[in-house]
Amino acid sequence: MNREKVTALHSRYNPKGEAERYIDALTLSEKIRFFILIEPGLGYMVAPLRKKVPGAKVIALHAEKPACPPVDPPDSQWYPETGVSVQDFLEAEIPDSQALELRLLEWRPALAVYGRRYLALVEEAAAFIRRSDANVRTTIAFGPRWFKNFFRNLDILKNVICPVPEGKSDPGGSRREVPEHNFPVSLPLLVTGAGPGLEEVIPIIKKEPLRHCLYILAAASSQEALKAKDLAPDLMISTDGSNWARFHLFDFLRGVEDRETCPLAATLTAALPSQCENLPVLPISDGSLWQTVILNELKIPYITLPQRGTVTATAIDLAFSLTKEEILIAGMDLANKGIRSHARPYSFNRFMEEKERRTNPVYSQTYMRSSSLKTGGSYSIYAAWFEKQLSLYPRPIHTLGINNPVFGSLESANHVLTERGKKEAANFKTISLGFSERQSQKACAILENAMEDPSHGEAIRKELLQLLLHGEKNASVNDLKDAIRSLAGYRTKNGR
Repeated sequence: MNREKVTALHSRYNPKGEAERYIDALTLSEKIRFFILIEPGLGYMVAPLRKKVPGAKVIALHAEKPACPPVDPPDSQWYPETGVSVQDFLEAEIPDSQALELRLLEWRPALAVYGRRYLALVEEAAAFIRRSDANVRTTIAFGPRWFKNFFRNLDILKNVICPVPEGKSDPGGSRREVPEHNFPVSLPLLVTGAGPGLEEVIPIIKKEPLRHCLYILAAASSQEALKAKDLAPDLMISTDGSNWARFHLFDFLRGVEDRETCPLAATLTAALPSQCENLPVLPISDGSLWQTVILNELKIPYITLPQRGTVTATAIDLAFSLTKEEILIAGMDLANKGIRSHARPYSFNRFMEEKERRTNPVYSQTYMRSSSLKTGGSYSIYAAWFEKQLSLYPRPIHTLGINNPVFGSLESANHVLTERGKKEAANFKTISLGFSERQSQKACAILENAMEDPSHGEAIRKELLQLLLHGEKNASVNDLKDAIRSLAGYRTKNGR
């Protein structure tokens, strides 16, 4: 930032007074926890903001690296030279649980100086706010169900996969680092979604030698289409917390004792059938503090992956943790094909068949479902997210078959599909937890004690307030404990 630009961004005579008048003219709630400032220049806005809303965190997004220190430094700042994306920076600075308590502020003189770069920052910040807002609203709607699933799944876990060795972790102990020489999968890894295009790709996958030189990580919703063509996945992944998501696994779990068992990677808030206790499970945490405390205290191995909203995005994140070889994707249409929304057979089709009658044929039900998905717009939201995310992945991704046009810029997988030798099983370490009592009850006590911990109790209470009580500010610690005990299915001896 040279002197001419600094002069253009601020008043030559009284820049401090200029910023104070601007902030005084704004109506700002005392409930605001975060301010995102778009190119605030030398930071004259920061001090008036802190005076007007004490305790709020001030985050600055710069169009270029500042050439001189700010007059009033913000709590954190981003500029292109930091080497991380705006989205990743904001995700690290602002927890989802507090995303409804933020405010975006522009320093409009910067528009004339930086033009498109300034507008790009505004769009990035607005996109983050929209996505965070959607995440918060989803959490409010489904939080209690996710929480209940978490405690139920603790009692289901019997055999746990340790995909990476014990290593360094972050201060919360949540993320395991993967040594490059010790990835558990030594083959190119194919991630399969349940889009209609998967049907066209399955014959390609089944051809020799490809079938025996790929490791298949399948979204649970895609495994039935694979199974119908005699193609067994090597690992499945399930992340959906809704009760109906269990139906994706029911067909697979029938007779699982009589054949080779396919391991399952699952978020601990996912809806899992009780039969999953017969499967080796790779637990996935979303990195929230309350989950981290419980899992570390119970000594349950896990891997941390961010919440993405769609299982295929989480599957790709997992793929990068499992192999250093090529990552391929298939069945990621993120769109309907005619009136078909998913590859066939699909777990939910049986419900339409059961409801079929002369005045309600399956064709009509399929048409209505397809129209509903188009109206909802979720496919376009995911496609827009992938469009931004593709350049941020640590390694290139390759496409197999026809996927959504947003993946059109990716290189085809044809050049990597060469003979890799005999297929080997993944180098997973599986341990038996051997718990002698219900872990949900023990986890409940761990969480209650953690809420009283002076070091992180307040942060955990904030997370749980948003998750269980819709962010109710007047809720007491006892209200939270009652909600925890109720959803965990746990009662103390005195009946509370």
